[in-house]
Amino acid sequence: MSSDTLSSPSAGAHKGNQEKVDNNGVDKTQKPQESSTSSAAANGIKGSVKQPADEKSEKTSGAELKKRAKAEKAAKRAQAKEGQQKPLQDVPQPRESKDQTGKNLTNQSPQSSSASNLQHKRRASSSANAQRPLQLRSAQHQPPAPAPELKKESKKVTMFSHLYGNPRRTTVAGAGKDVHPSVLALGLQMSNYVVCGSNARCVSTLLVFKRVIDAYTTPPGTSLPRHLTVHLSAQIDYLVSCRPLSVSMGNSIRWLKLLISRIDPDTPESKAKAELCSAIDNFIRERITAAGQAIASSACSKIQDGDVILTFAKSSTVERTLLEAHRQGKSFRVIVVDSAPLHEGANLARSLISSGLQVQYTLTHTFSHMVQGATKVLLGAHAMMSNGRLYSRVGTALVAMMAKEADIPVIVLCESVKFTDKVALDSIALNEVAPPEELGYPGTETHGEASAEKWQDSPNFQALNLMYDLTPEEYIHMVITEYGSLPPSSVPVVHRLSTDT
Repeated sequence: MSSDTLSSPSAGAHKGNQEKVDNNGVDKTQKPQESSTSSAAANGIKGSVKQPADEKSEKTSGAELKKRAKAEKAAKRAQAKEGQQKPLQDVPQPRESKDQTGKNLTNQSPQSSSASNLQHKRRASSSANAQRPLQLRSAQHQPPAPAPELKKESKKVTMFSHLYGNPRRTTVAGAGKDVHPSVLALGLQMSNYVVCGSNARCVSTLLVFKRVIDAYTTPPGTSLPRHLTVHLSAQIDYLVSCRPLSVSMGNSIRWLKLLISRIDPDTPESKAKAELCSAIDNFIRERITAAGQAIASSACSKIQDGDVILTFAKSSTVERTLLEAHRQGKSFRVIVVDSAPLHEGANLARSLISSGLQVQYTLTHTFSHMVQGATKVLLGAHAMMSNGRLYSRVGTALVAMMAKEADIPVIVLCESVKFTDKVALDSIALNEVAPPEELGYPGTETHGEASAEKWQDSPNFQALNLMYDLTPEEYIHMVITEYGSLPPSSVPVVHRLSTDT
């Protein structure tokens, strides 16, 4: 059969119009061998078709073509697997498909090739998928993955994380409009250690509250006992943002609020304010000034001629005691042990030297040698706990422990306003964490601020600046208060008496 018969669309149409089909749908006209086979495959007719005898050879060749197609599929699958392992391999060109006559279907017209395309549709689609292996992008063409964002390392010590609050306020920016100017100034002075020490902070706070009360005016529709406590709370919140309150400040503030709440609402405002200011003056005079004088007089009797008194850091009560003993003409020597970062002992040594006392100044790293020549140890207190433990400047527990080992009596000088009903077993649960920058940065003396920033950003490094520590009661020989000398176990009794009065 010639190629002209397959490629002519008009001839195929003319012969299609002349076909006669019986009632059973069987074609009675005999067609050439190639056209009958292709049309039967295209129309999907399943039936007995009369064909020449040589059609058996065509059926045999079709089976061979199937076997050949299966072999080609297997080869192409193997080729596809190799292509997945080599993603940069070029895509092979698709091979030309042939019909049963062995002629290229790419050269056929659309009408003639449609029947063969229907016959080989399934085989062609599968072979095309097999001929085109999946291409994988190579690593060099992929965009670089973004670098993971590093989490900033926390500089807070985990054991003391509960003590870290908001950073200390160093400016008046953001302060409430109700805060008195005197309170603004006092807060900054406390934050910068211009006003330092438990007694000094307590007295300064009460004196500032006197100014706040003098400038206070009761708003209409309210009473002084109710509104003044709210007004004072705004001042207290500002002071706390600058530095946490001391135990003596807390006791005095509670006393003042209780006093305000007991004022008769019918009392004139001017008279109530005058009574409050007078009560504040009496509190400072009796609970702090007179108490300190009574403690100094009692402690002077413990100092003998030739004694070597050792003290740590600076305490206003200890300083008053030493000056009083010197004024009485007693001859003794003083060893001042100091520690970083505040170096409060330097101010105490300077004050004692200006008064004519013989003073020896040292730091804690040489304390083990200095304690051997001491006869008594006088320590100040930030607070006395209800279980008899001393809460004072960090380093006090070390001094008391070394003195106890050397069999030297440790005497604590403390006013009753510093007593508290709280119980502390260690320095972890209750303490104050100061900014670590106050410890000083290694290398700042030579490299300046750039070295400080590098020190702060250095990995795997955390700085801890604790303000206080706790001294066990077994290291304390005696506690001297304005009520007299007593053992540490009697602290809760004295605290109850002082609060009742």
